[in-house]
Amino acid sequence: MSTGPGLESLVDQTISVITNDGRNIVGVLKGFDQATNVILDESHERVYSTKEGVQQLVLGLYIIRGDNISVVGELDEELDSALDLSNLRAHPLKPVIH
Repeated sequence: MSTGPGLESLVDQTISVITNDGRNIVGVLKGFDQATNVILDESHERVYSTKEGVQQLVLGLYIIRGDNISVVGELDEELDSALDLSNLRAHPLKPVIH
C-alpha cells in the first residue's frame, strides 16, 4: 500500500481530519506511515450541535488510525481564525457507511 497522495506536503501544517465515525479533528500533522496512520499535535475535536455553538475538546498529541480516516484536508488558518465557532450551528456528521 502506498502512502496517501500529498500528505508529505502537509507535514507541520494544520489539517482537518474527518473520521469514519463522523468526528472532526483539527491539529498539526507531525507524521504518517504507509497505512496512513497520522500523528497530530496541538489537536482538538470540534463537536457540532444544532442547539449550541461548536465545542472544542482538547486532545493534544493524537494518533488516528488510517483505516478510520475518511477525509484529510488542509486548513486555512486565517479563514478558520475568523470563524465565530461559538455561534456556528450544524448537524453532527453521520458515520461513513462503506
